[in-house]
Amino acid sequence: MLKLLGAVLLVGAGGVAGILVAREYARRPVELKSLLASIQMLETEIIYAATPLAEALERVAAVSDRSVACFFEKAAGELRSMTGCTGAEAWERSLDWYYTMNSLTRREMSILASLGRALGISGREDQAKHLRLACEQLKREIIRAEEEAARNTRMWNYLGFCASTAAAILLY
Repeated sequence: MLKLLGAVLLVGAGGVAGILVAREYARRPVELKSLLASIQMLETEIIYAATPLAEALERVAAVSDRSVACFFEKAAGELRSMTGCTGAEAWERSLDWYYTMNSLTRREMSILASLGRALGISGREDQAKHLRLACEQLKREIIRAEEEAARNTRMWNYLGFCASTAAAILLY
């Protein structure tokens, strides 16, 4: 009886582990789409409304999906903190903090980092070019992430259960 309970726990734990890995693959395209929408809103605030950067970041955070709103809130808070940091420094600090909380890859984070280096240091038209470039790069990353999610989500769901079932059979 104890062996059977151990086998059930092993299969359950393996299945949950597979589901958690699969969830990360599925979460990444959603986060990227939210980031893309937020950056497009930031572009609108900077280019068309001529909103100062800190206020633009706050407005974007207020209407963004909650998974990315914290990033924009943190950047706005850094700018408003009166420490004398530039927009690029505030963006970089926020990005470092945000990196620990999301499922984005280094390539996607580097796109955001390069965008941050251009924020607040040039005219609106130059910033518009950088924002549009970042949007185009994120669109390509969304396509890659959706392809990876389609390939890997189902595989990890099944792999978790199958591998743990095989281990339970070997141990039983």
